[in-house]
Amino acid sequence: MSNQFFEGREKLWNRRELLKLGLVGAGMTGTAALWRMFDSQKQSRVRIPPIEANNADKAELVNPMKVLRDFDYGTVKQENGRSVREFHITVGTSTIQLNSAVTFNSWNFNGRIPGPTLRVKQGDRVRVFFLNKGGHSHSMHFHGFHKSEMDGVRPIRNNSATVYEFDAEPYGVHLYHCHIEPVNRHIGKGLYGMFIIDPPKPRPPADEMVLVMAGYDVNEDNRNEFYAFNGLPRYYMNNPIRIYQNQLVRLYVLNMIELDPAATFHVHANMFSVYPTGMTLTPSHQTDVITMGTAERHILELTYRNLGKYMFHPHQDIFAQNGCMGQFEVVS
Repeated sequence: MSNQFFEGREKLWNRRELLKLGLVGAGMTGTAALWRMFDSQKQSRVRIPPIEANNADKAELVNPMKVLRDFDYGTVKQENGRSVREFHITVGTSTIQLNSAVTFNSWNFNGRIPGPTLRVKQGDRVRVFFLNKGGHSHSMHFHGFHKSEMDGVRPIRNNSATVYEFDAEPYGVHLYHCHIEPVNRHIGKGLYGMFIIDPPKPRPPADEMVLVMAGYDVNEDNRNEFYAFNGLPRYYMNNPIRIYQNQLVRLYVLNMIELDPAATFHVHANMFSVYPTGMTLTPSHQTDVITMGTAERHILELTYRNLGKYMFHPHQDIFAQNGCMGQFEVVS
């Protein structure tokens, strides 16, 4: 059919909608308001399946369903004509329940594992107020560009504070973690989180979620006995992640497993597009399994065409068997 046909129908539809809303003859103010509404609707086309009440209401230290889609954009201020995003981070200690029989003494950022997913836009000024109440010296080291004095390798003693401040660059999926020796122990205790810098031009709308792989050395023998996505072993096997059929899903995946040299990430019955370190707007390739060393991370995009439950896990079976395993539940 011709473009004129579609243009004619679009104009007719627009006039009908304007009549319904009583905006024909209302002048440019009403019409502009309507188009702003239409534009807002276009940007909010992504739908998130409802979360069951028993998962949504949980307030535990480790709540993988909350971590999944929870992005902390900070408090935004304008200083000298530019955006400044301020974050408040406190290090503490808590005991978490890995399963019905095993507890773990954790060190954590803001009372959760992983720490908050900090999210900014390239070019923003980032200001982090850091308070250490964790009983040991700790710090906060960010991956990305910054000056040496902001590198987070200087120990901040217990009951002390500091401020980290830098410009957000380059865009991509990054991370932060404690950088006090022995670093593997501080990270293994739970002192890590994701740091996302969005590109100047936003990525296409998608159901966005964070998946951080980590290990737990519960008897301090320098070997992990448990593994998990977003803090709790086997959580997403017992509580599948619901996603909508035929809707784009964007996964921010980070490997924070210490004491093991690498981990893979694999999805069943699908392929995903790989954006290495999230530092590109064009995928490098498609696959169903990718290998990541410790602290390596990527954006992975996929869409499920068929309904049902589909597993995701590392392809090191020992990791999956000991907790790093989950399911997507595709719903219509």
